[in-house]
Amino acid sequence: MKAKRRDELYGLLAEFDGPQALLEAARGASEAGYRCMEAYTPFPVEEISEVIGARRLWMPLIVLVGGICGGLGGFFMQYYAAGLHYPLNIGGRPLWSWPAFIPITFELTVLVGALSGALGMLALNGLPQPYHPVFNVERFKRATQNGFFLCVEAADPKFEREETRRFLAGLHAREVHDVKD
Repeated sequence: MKAKRRDELYGLLAEFDGPQALLEAARGASEAGYRCMEAYTPFPVEEISEVIGARRLWMPLIVLVGGICGGLGGFFMQYYAAGLHYPLNIGGRPLWSWPAFIPITFELTVLVGALSGALGMLALNGLPQPYHPVFNVERFKRATQNGFFLCVEAADPKFEREETRRFLAGLHAREVHDVKD
């Protein structure tokens, strides 16, 4: 894929009257073969992520791996400290007493799992994101109040500027805006 110039088109942004109109438009675009699109709404809209083809979520795996690493790290940290580095034989008890390690192992499992989940969420969402090309469209400010937008990206294999503009207008869009990159 060639590198984009700064004046190239990122995509087309269509504004719709409400959540149902946006959902119907997203269904129509998906059925027409568009795959690189994103919906912007002021509140969650049921089914929109399935319609626009949301990708598989990696969050459960990230949290699981973080939790396992935290639990194993906590357990072996205690094992090293109590059994290898500074062994104390108190009352004939074994140096490696795993029941005593359970509380800290559990706490580090939860802590590292939660931290990896928070950091993974930020990384997968691309946050913090101080700039996105859709911010260049003046009407997009309404996306946090009462605006419902569908952006078809120029990276979509089916994207043709004028044809896609006519298609989005045919889906009863209030307006269709160019999104400059």
